[in-house]
Amino acid sequence: MDMRAILAGLAFALMWSSAFTSARIIVADASPLAALTLRYLISGLLGVIIAKALGQSWHLTRAQWRATIVFGVLQNAVYLGLNFVAMQTIEASVAAIIASTMPLLVALAGWLVLKERLARLSVAGLVAGMLGVGLIMGTRITGGVDLVGLLLCVIGVIALTIATLAVRGATSGGNFLMIVGLQMLVGCATLALATALFETPRLTPSWPLLAAFTYTTLIPGLAATFVWFWLVNRIGATRAATFHFLNPFLGVAIAALLLGEQLGLLDLLGVAIIALGILAVQLSRQKGA
Repeated sequence: MDMRAILAGLAFALMWSSAFTSARIIVADASPLAALTLRYLISGLLGVIIAKALGQSWHLTRAQWRATIVFGVLQNAVYLGLNFVAMQTIEASVAAIIASTMPLLVALAGWLVLKERLARLSVAGLVAGMLGVGLIMGTRITGGVDLVGLLLCVIGVIALTIATLAVRGATSGGNFLMIVGLQMLVGCATLALATALFETPRLTPSWPLLAAFTYTTLIPGLAATFVWFWLVNRIGATRAATFHFLNPFLGVAIAALLLGEQLGLLDLLGVAIIALGILAVQLSRQKGA
């Protein structure tokens, strides 16, 4: 893995992890579903325009359209929609930790549902990751975390896991950036319906809201996606996914730095165990690739 790939992987992990803190700032002054709908409208249109400028087409294969719709609904609408709603009552660090377990859940589901074989290192990583999650959630529940918000984050990461398993390999054949832009527009349409059905939009204009919304639209929304696809094309999806082990650390560190969220020793220990579990799973996959 060359230095450019390493720097790109670190940048991706940093941008992905920062999204939880910016989302927490947004929902303090704006209704979550309406704000996310607008974010995806802007990100999706920009993504499609950029993809068109690069010569990509929206004439997708049937598998690509299926991936676009499934991922647009499950990741962009269900996963992020539930996380935005949840972060009205729970801390960004908690949401980041739960979302960071996605690689572990994908490996677990692949083993239980798809009957994929797991190496001993993967099994050890899964066990360690789940123990880390249990340690953190145990301290949070006894500390009075909002259980509804916690449940929404759990449902969200399960939806993301299902989407990841459902569309593996379905985006092959090019037009990656166009697919991403269209996925965002699918999420926008789904969230617009959810907003009309379940939410009374609210808005308290503020500079932090404007900064956080602009940041989350352009950086985690677009830039991180572009960097991810560049990284996958350069070193492959298995090696690129190794950088996910940084997400628990970075997610809680950014939330602590910008939002002043407090973390105890057990929280930090749990984050370290989860990160090592994710790294073990990804390294095991890399050896088998």
